[in-house]
Amino acid sequence: MNLTYFLFFLCIIVCTLIITYWAAKRSNTTNRFYIASGSLTGFQNGLAIAGDFISAASFLGVVGMIAINGYDGFLYSIGFLVSYLVVLFVVAEPVHRLGKYSLGDVICSRFPSDRMRWMLALGTFMISILYMIPQLVASGFLLRLLLDIDYSISVLVIGGLMTVYVVFGGMVATSWVQIVKTVVLMSGTFLLSLIVFSNFHWDLSALIEQAKKGSPLGDSFFIPGHLFGNPIEFFSLQLALVLGTAGLPHILLRLFTVRNTLEVRRSLISSTWIIGLFYLMTLILGLGTVALLGYHTLIANDPTGNLAAPLLAREVGGDFLLAFVSAIAFTTIVAVVAGLVISATTAFSHDIFHHILKKGKSTEREQLLAARWTAVGIGIISTLFALRLETINVTFLVSMTFVVAASSNFPVLVLTIYWKRFTQTGAITAMVSGLAASLAFVLLGPHIMNLDGGWIEREAVIPLYNPGIIAIPIGFLGGYLGTIFSLKNSQSVQEYREFFIKSQTGMSSRRDDT
Repeated sequence: MNLTYFLFFLCIIVCTLIITYWAAKRSNTTNRFYIASGSLTGFQNGLAIAGDFISAASFLGVVGMIAINGYDGFLYSIGFLVSYLVVLFVVAEPVHRLGKYSLGDVICSRFPSDRMRWMLALGTFMISILYMIPQLVASGFLLRLLLDIDYSISVLVIGGLMTVYVVFGGMVATSWVQIVKTVVLMSGTFLLSLIVFSNFHWDLSALIEQAKKGSPLGDSFFIPGHLFGNPIEFFSLQLALVLGTAGLPHILLRLFTVRNTLEVRRSLISSTWIIGLFYLMTLILGLGTVALLGYHTLIANDPTGNLAAPLLAREVGGDFLLAFVSAIAFTTIVAVVAGLVISATTAFSHDIFHHILKKGKSTEREQLLAARWTAVGIGIISTLFALRLETINVTFLVSMTFVVAASSNFPVLVLTIYWKRFTQTGAITAMVSGLAASLAFVLLGPHIMNLDGGWIEREAVIPLYNPGIIAIPIGFLGGYLGTIFSLKNSQSVQEYREFFIKSQTGMSSRRDDT
């Protein structure tokens, strides 16, 4: 075991546990546990949102994709960035005004029912687990590679840490772990980018020319079509990324951790700047990898390209910089997984336990106890899945998560806020149809059905790796048809007017409330 690597990882673990200990003393109410009492500033929440959103797939995967596939690899990150404009302009402020702790609160402010809460809680749970599994698998491989620790032990360590953060520190600990992660990530990525540039005497054109020479793509390195041969495939992926972010429960949950809509706007604007700068630096790192390492050296050491950033760090800075970058990757995984756990915990303990099982009459102590046991249960479930999937490629689960969120949560959210004829039946059919379509198309697609080592070795029924272009319209269509066939149960114009005014201003239209 390399002592430098071990000390870096130990430092990260100790620092995050100190944060958790500090937060545990402040997480003694449900308001603090679920949303940190709305105590974060816009900039702090922006850092936390960036920490929640920039996953290991972004830090490790995008750099490798740029190095291997050139221009198309960078296009992959564009959808991640643009998605925050949809969140900012379409759903952010209404969600903050209508909700309290969860997505279920937002939708049930218009359609109050146990069935609605069940559907939204289960959807949140499924999306969180789907996103958690590849993060835990990646962490297992990373620790095994760098510290020579058995895969199972690595996954158990990460799974245990994320459970400790949420069980004892709640949203306060999760937020500050994510803030620290963002600061460390941006600092490390910026440092590595400067070192790459210094190797080319701060000449961008020299870096670009060397990248062309280091890649077998040559002059076509900056021409699209190497990763996305089919334009429909590319458009479908971008559609899922852009719309899916607005349906991710752990991102929407962060909109409740600030005190007003001004801070919500500041949160999203600052997070968009941070994420944009990060992806700009991944472009430099991707070019630097293929320019300094070369395509063939990269493929020989890591055929997937997922370790491009650590390999580049070792090339330009030796073991010390490699340990630093690997520790950043480790922190990235821990912060994202903690955010996923808190969103799933909130959905189950708040929506199902408090509102459905206890009919809204549970005490603060009972809710906190339920939340902490839920976090333990979610940690165990996701860890067990990750342990069993060591030998299976689960990277498709990341894109699948965005497809599911864009096909189920996003249509329900948008139609609930902006369509006055929308009904509860429409909301349920939108959720069910979008969820069923996205899961079915992924199961029938080349991720699962593949003659070359697929889970099911046969020709794919659906040829698209990213079926968002089909699944997302089905979610909206389900909502439309469900509404059309249940218009007799629609709300009155006055009821929707009151709801809409509250979603846009936070105030009731009733005279006695003003």
